[in-house]
Amino acid sequence: MAKFKALLFDLDGTLVDSEHFHYRVWNEILAESDVQLEYSDFLRNFAGIPLPGNAKRLKEIYEIESPLEVLISKKEDLTNKRLITSTIKLMPYVEETLDFFLTKGIAMALVTASKRSDVDELFKKNGLNKYFNLLVTRSDVTKSKPDPESYNLAVKGIGFQKSECLVFEDTVNGLLAAKNAELTCFAIQGDEESHVKLASADRIFTDFLQARTYITENELI
Repeated sequence: MAKFKALLFDLDGTLVDSEHFHYRVWNEILAESDVQLEYSDFLRNFAGIPLPGNAKRLKEIYEIESPLEVLISKKEDLTNKRLITSTIKLMPYVEETLDFFLTKGIAMALVTASKRSDVDELFKKNGLNKYFNLLVTRSDVTKSKPDPESYNLAVKGIGFQKSECLVFEDTVNGLLAAKNAELTCFAIQGDEESHVKLASADRIFTDFLQARTYITENELI
């Protein structure tokens, strides 16, 4: 592999441990329709998928009466409300890894299917602003992951060639977005049962410590 000059990071499940949070918010909304998801089902079928796609699928599966636009709006509004009072921690070894890349002068961008206001709140809670040269959110694109638009926009904005950019993702949807943009992608996924689904990643690691060690030992930056 060539040396990388820019690193592009997914947010939910990759940098921040937010899947439980989104699971709880969805169940709070679904309770109005007497529906409750199991966390394993949420991780397997809904994690890493943008809000509009999840809302559409949940409405169809559970025959929810609310119009799709209303369901999306409810999720957005409740997410904003619960983010203010919730603690959402970083994933293992994220802070040390971002600090390491920052000291090396590596350009870093966030590429997420979350909307900008949610990203701003999570960044404020976890002090992530100092690490990133560029933020690309759902609010900045017309087509979200797995469409490559967000990654293509990030590559253009950060100013390096695609061969010089490395992506970190944790879900199939995000991996597809990176690959559809013809980018190198490392999967960071602590659930080893999910590794089979991520087999098209260039490398798979259980956490950022493993990834950082591999990158340094192979002089990839």
